Amino acid sequence: MLRELHLTGNPAADKLLNDDPFALLTGMLLDQQYPMEHAFSGPQKIADRMDGFDLHKIAATDLDTFVELCVTPPAIHRYGGSMARRVHALAQHIIDNYGGETAGIWTSGRPKPDGLEVLKRLKALPGFGEQKAKIFLALLGKQRGVEPKGWREAAGAYGDRGARRSIADVTDAESLLEVRSFKKAAKAAAKAG
Repeated sequence: MLRELHLTGNPAADKLLNDDPFALLTGMLLDQQYPMEHAFSGPQKIADRMDGFDLHKIAATDLDTFVELCVTPPAIHRYGGSMARRVHALAQHIIDNYGGETAGIWTSGRPKPDGLEVLKRLKALPGFGEQKAKIFLALLGKQRGVEPKGWREAAGAYGDRGARRSIADVTDAESLLEVRSFKKAAKAAAKAG
């Protein structure tokens, strides 16, 4: 089921995430040590500064120039420089491995990739580890209608129905607060344990 994304509280930023799989992937890349809605607004900030959001244009831009563009206030992330380098590397990876088609991560190949294969491909992306890959797989399955065989199992607890544990579960302001509450409780439990 394709669900319209409402992740940022900014209609223009959400529209970009809905329309461009690379923008959504970039938002997920930026979602660490930074509030979720700000991370997923990063692609719109880049688009505003580059006259549109285009992974080919990002990859073709000189790295130092791109970093400067991303750290200019308001920066795309708390760690704007290092995250700009990751976004640049991500764009190049998609060009080199998927012919510039981000959706190829979950659609390319015969037979069509299953959930474990998509997870493996996501984990191979610059800046993506196990947890980030599972969350993005859950986001694809729960909100973008991308449901390769076994995706819920591959996404682990992030794929659970009715969960409120990650950006994959954010559909409005209320669910954002529920996810924040879950994360805060999980962090407290980890600290106490």
